[in-house]
Amino acid sequence: MPDRLLWRGDTLAPETGRIALPGDVERELDRLVTALDRDPLPLLLLRPEDFALDASRAFMRDVKRSLDGGPGFAIIDRLPVERWSRDGLRAVWWLLASLVARPVAQKWDGTSIYEVTDLGKPPGNGVRPDVTNAEQNFHTDNSYNLVPPHYVGLLCVRTAMEGGVSGIVSFATAHEEMRRQHPDLLPRLYQPFYFDRQREHAPGDIMTTHHPMLESEDDRLIARLSRFQVTNGHALAGVALDAEGAAALEAFEAILNAPGMAARFAFQPGQMQLIDNRALGHKRTGFRDWPEAERKRLLIRLWLRDRGSRAYNG
Repeated sequence: MPDRLLWRGDTLAPETGRIALPGDVERELDRLVTALDRDPLPLLLLRPEDFALDASRAFMRDVKRSLDGGPGFAIIDRLPVERWSRDGLRAVWWLLASLVARPVAQKWDGTSIYEVTDLGKPPGNGVRPDVTNAEQNFHTDNSYNLVPPHYVGLLCVRTAMEGGVSGIVSFATAHEEMRRQHPDLLPRLYQPFYFDRQREHAPGDIMTTHHPMLESEDDRLIARLSRFQVTNGHALAGVALDAEGAAALEAFEAILNAPGMAARFAFQPGQMQLIDNRALGHKRTGFRDWPEAERKRLLIRLWLRDRGSRAYNG
């Protein structure tokens, strides 16, 4: 298991994974926003190779090195959200993320850029937890899909009135802690569970997937974790979760949430977070939002992968 991923939040240096947006990149992006505001293009048509983005391209290579050869995450500070148009901001985020990997569909209908905001509904089958204000468990995005994204990107546009603290955790570290504390339960996480597909599939298609939480690929740990989707998945499949599976999930969840395991931070407007979705879990605490619609917490999410097709099922 790569040593670079064996970190704990309480021993991680404060500057780890944090990357400042250079002035030459910001100026290059200012010119890009001005050009697109003058001559707009549909977001899905935007490709980095169609624009003069030399500084951005070099900068995002550094970001990708933090994902693939560093701690598995990068927090970039920051885009000037207060200065750019809404469409300009989304275009910049799309193009910067495209320099890491291809943006892909986040819903079965092809939605490829996704607003994470509270819609006022309780989480459940067909309602993703990310569009509620409820606290999340540590998870990997789209764990229940056939080909989940390799990277997950979040751009903060607005913060909540209270709460919504983000956390990221290393599965490699949690795996080794699980091996130490519960060696008898660890193998169960490498065996299949049923996952709720959240109704993101063709009409009449099967509503669950069936696969392990943890796998080994080229001597590297690959995680597909969501306790929430497993609970719903077993209910939908009509198959009770076995006692060993329930105990393994409970033990792993306790390790992920143990004091000091996760790195935690409060998003600020304009900050971008990119994580390796196979190596790290992420979550946020519950939050209380502003009453005014125009002030409500808003993040813009992208899913990135170069494997498979751009379609939701890959």
